[in-house]
Amino acid sequence: MTDSSLVRDIIVRDDGAVRTIRMNRPEKKNALTQPMYAEMTRALHEAAANAAIRCIILAGGQNAFCAGSDIGDFQKRAEGGLEPVTVDFLRALVRNEKPLVAAVGGTAVGIGTTMLLHCDHVVAAAGATFATPFLKLGLIPEAASSLLAPQRMGHARAFSLLVMGRPLSAADAREAGIVNTVVDAAEVDETARKAALEIAALPPNAVILARRLMRSETESVAERIETEVEHFKERLKSDEARAAFAAFFARKK
Repeated sequence: MTDSSLVRDIIVRDDGAVRTIRMNRPEKKNALTQPMYAEMTRALHEAAANAAIRCIILAGGQNAFCAGSDIGDFQKRAEGGLEPVTVDFLRALVRNEKPLVAAVGGTAVGIGTTMLLHCDHVVAAAGATFATPFLKLGLIPEAASSLLAPQRMGHARAFSLLVMGRPLSAADAREAGIVNTVVDAAEVDETARKAALEIAALPPNAVILARRLMRSETESVAERIETEVEHFKERLKSDEARAAFAAFFARKK
């Protein structure tokens, strides 16, 4: 097992044909900063160019998979002081052709949930929860979730999750088709690793072709991401979002 990158907040580790991209900011429940997005994007692009890598695991920690984007970054973006790289990560997810396995050991919020819609096999802890509170902040869903979630879950469940912000339990997420396997928290990483090794052992070109055929709407998904991004930028500057963020930071003080 070798480390191709060892950063405080993102750890990229290759184990034979499997690359693990682990979010490692436990003090903030793995909330993603712009440098973290950039490192994850780099790791995805590098894996795409490496024929030896046949499967990718996206992982967090036992208590939190990912608490979404760092709220401070959102505030800076709303003020126009930060150029986001989040979109580059989303584009990398859409264009990625290597199978994606997710190891969800705990809380998944915002993009921590919506990125799972781009994964092929998701292992979740029994106590994991999934939530997308975008509209409570005056924002809209992202990562093409406005397209993928209704397709995966049906409109009613997707509306409850994306618009009403009602969370899903691990069992709910499995029933909705977001999660494949639910296990004890201590077994998440190893179960995800076994699934990744199983995928990596298959003929790689056949896997890529089968995955490409199953994900035949790549261009539509890519277009939806760009449309969501434009609306998201507008919403960040809206009175509703400014009021929601002001209320959020007031509660934090």
